[in-house]
Amino acid sequence: MDSVRNGTQPVRLEPVPGEPAATATIEGDRALLVADYHAGYEAGLRDERGVDVPSKAAARRERLLDLLERTDASRLVVLGDLMHSIGDPGGAERGELEVLFESLPTSLSVTVVKGNHDGGIETWLLDGEWAASTDLPSVEVVSGSGGALDGVGVCHGHTWPAPSALEGDVLCFGHEHPCVRLEDEVGGSRVERVWLRGRLDPAPFRSRPEYAELPWLEDGTPPRLVVVPAFNDLVGGTWVNLPEQSFLSPFLPAGLTEGEAYLLDGTRLGSYRSV
Repeated sequence: MDSVRNGTQPVRLEPVPGEPAATATIEGDRALLVADYHAGYEAGLRDERGVDVPSKAAARRERLLDLLERTDASRLVVLGDLMHSIGDPGGAERGELEVLFESLPTSLSVTVVKGNHDGGIETWLLDGEWAASTDLPSVEVVSGSGGALDGVGVCHGHTWPAPSALEGDVLCFGHEHPCVRLEDEVGGSRVERVWLRGRLDPAPFRSRPEYAELPWLEDGTPPRLVVVPAFNDLVGGTWVNLPEQSFLSPFLPAGLTEGEAYLLDGTRLGSYRSV
């Protein structure tokens, strides 16, 4: 997908064919990157909208575990919204997360970039009674504005990224849940999750003082942006090929004027604006 500098060695950020996940080498570890897991989403639908949907918690967990095994990953990076509720997890959501983390290999290293849905996740995942009494993988929780992981910039996407996240060759984030609506000759349509990729447009960043020292801001090559599709296949998202659709991220679409869309199977759809 995209080359990034990792120390002195070029590495690859590669999508997993058919899956909303990518792999990269971070600090010598093979890492799996996913976004918007939204544990407890079905419980949220029931509580917030009165919609009763059977839980897919077990299927989500098995998909993630299978991906970790298939990619031989020793590190997991969650690009925000690991959980669905805005506050502390409870009920079915907390149960889903506890079973998930208890199922992960204890040798795994986990980085959770806080999303807007992740609330006080660190107080439970790092410091709570359950975490203290359970044999879990090594977990770190970082700010939603993100930073750099060995040359790979990460953030959630609901807020402006940290300057350090924009110092490498690529910035990966979620939050947007990018989708396209595809129509056939007879008027039928379907919605598909997509990857968005393209070179960052510096224009919306120039007026913000926190980015003043970035070398590419006025002269140079800005990083590439990779918007990761939602791991949870129920959550919907931004239909990026509809002109009237507004984006969720504060730096989109102005920061990605020339981006392209790719289906999960790798099919290149071309400019996301004209799919």
